Amino acid sequence: MTIAKDSMVNDGIRAREVRLIASDGEQLGVKSRQEAMQIAEDASLDLVLVAPKAKPPVARIMDYGKYRFEQQKKDREARKKQKVVSIKEVRLSPAIDTNDFNTKLKHAEKFLSKGDKVRVSIRFKGRAITHKDIGRQVLNRMIEATKEFSTVEAYPKMDGRSMFLVLAPKTDK
Repeated sequence: MTIAKDSMVNDGIRAREVRLIASDGEQLGVKSRQEAMQIAEDASLDLVLVAPKAKPPVARIMDYGKYRFEQQKKDREARKKQKVVSIKEVRLSPAIDTNDFNTKLKHAEKFLSKGDKVRVSIRFKGRAITHKDIGRQVLNRMIEATKEFSTVEAYPKMDGRSMFLVLAPKTDK
């Protein structure tokens, strides 16, 4: 149950009649706005419109400040639990040497172990673009080297003058 605007509270309610729900959840029936406001005031609580589109609109008697605080608390908790996955990039060249490849492999392993996705790209310079198969072999070698701790999210494909693939950390299931 979310309340969109502050105008849906107490005097901000414009409907002439509302279906009233008590603070304990009990249905009190259809009441005039003034009568509902009086009941809420007697209970030292707020009259909050929870379903403005209903016929008649549904209003609930509750402590609006406490309700908003609880909602904000839930929102903060939800934000804490979200994990931001960033994509790190490892750049290779088609004519990469073994030691250089191993260094880039270690970088990719480090990123994957931290839970980040890795975009492995090869930039073709000059006439090297005619040898796309060499670049594909290098990327396939990277896939083979990282297969025990990563999954391929996007297989090697060309994008302009570069070829890339995306590796994601392997999830334990």
